Amino acid sequence: MDLIKADVKDDALIWEMQKTAFAELFAKYGDADTNPAIEPLEKVTDRLKQDFTYYYIIKVDGKSVGAIRVVDRKDGSPKRISPVFILNDYRRKGYAHLAIIEAEKIHGANNWELETILQEKSNCRLYESLGYIQTGKTEKINDKMTLVFYRKV
Repeated sequence: MDLIKADVKDDALIWEMQKTAFAELFAKYGDADTNPAIEPLEKVTDRLKQDFTYYYIIKVDGKSVGAIRVVDRKDGSPKRISPVFILNDYRRKGYAHLAIIEAEKIHGANNWELETILQEKSNCRLYESLGYIQTGKTEKINDKMTLVFYRKV
């Protein structure tokens, strides 16, 4: 597994993978205001242009299998993972875990935050296995879905 730093020319690839990777969760939870599956391409393009955003394409055997976005303002504020995703055929093989470890090697192992869907227990286990701890903050998105917030100090 390799992380390849993306730039604006990779926007359509990231967007297509993001739509595919999050489509199942959108169908399950109907979270129209928060789900990356229904974001327009322009939103990904705009993020790629931000000087504090770092997108990395997750590659396995030369194939693009997902991506991770790191928000790192380099000002002492917490870094964020928002989002990380793996295409369906490559899930449950440890690639998201490895991608986060690699991102932490690049951006520093401490002072991170993120949120995930409380009802998606495998997501919660992933982050907890990497040392992320629930902050106690949650945000109800709709009757089916609640976001839970994590920190890694």
